[in-house]
Amino acid sequence: MSGKLVNRAILVTGATSGMGRAIAETFSREGASLLLTGRDTARGKALVEALKATNPAVHFVAADISRPGENERLVREALERFGNIDMLSLNAGVLGLGSVTDLSIDLWHQTLDTNLSAIFYLCKAAIPHLLKSDRPNILINASIAAFKSFPNHPAYCASKAGAVALMKQLAVEYGPHIRVNALCPGPVDTPLLWESAAAFKDPDNAVEHARKATLLKRLGRPEDVAGLALFLASEDASWITGSAFTIDGGIMNA
Repeated sequence: MSGKLVNRAILVTGATSGMGRAIAETFSREGASLLLTGRDTARGKALVEALKATNPAVHFVAADISRPGENERLVREALERFGNIDMLSLNAGVLGLGSVTDLSIDLWHQTLDTNLSAIFYLCKAAIPHLLKSDRPNILINASIAAFKSFPNHPAYCASKAGAVALMKQLAVEYGPHIRVNALCPGPVDTPLLWESAAAFKDPDNAVEHARKATLLKRLGRPEDVAGLALFLASEDASWITGSAFTIDGGIMNA
């Protein structure tokens, strides 16, 4: 541990699985005070128990961030526990699979609410407090789906494109004080990737096709993304804002 995040209070969404969990684990090792959230209480509590062995300043609060009031509650909880908020790490996401004509309106709204509106809700609640921090930072976990379309992913792709656009807007509006950036991962070996395979013509081989399509001929690991997240969270990236970082094994260049 290099202690790059010591004395930083960070709120991490989507922390119970996949990339969000790997980011939470990495930030914990680097000494951050963490408020973790997700919808699965059992997984959240298990994660906290594992992390508290080396970092006692880790807490979990179950929440559905697609609801504005839940985001306000998370901000209040972070302030009560830490007295301040220095960073938001926004990782929650759902797929919302189905073609435009097949996708239900309810699922469209659920996907946009979780993947995009929740970013707006949490930023709206937290930014007044981030502005009091000496090194505030917002990091949005988007996707290469912001730039590339996939079969039966209209809600997901639209939400991720919106997340990148919102990131840029936040960087413009709250610079020079708050740094705001986005991660845009490609095929990372998470439960969400395997669930997305159902949307393709050959679901049984879709993930393997994605692996072969990368220039590095392997799926990403959640830890790969967490390493980039740590760089962007730290002072090593102090002159970086308004940027979307593709981390995809080269698949966008294949």
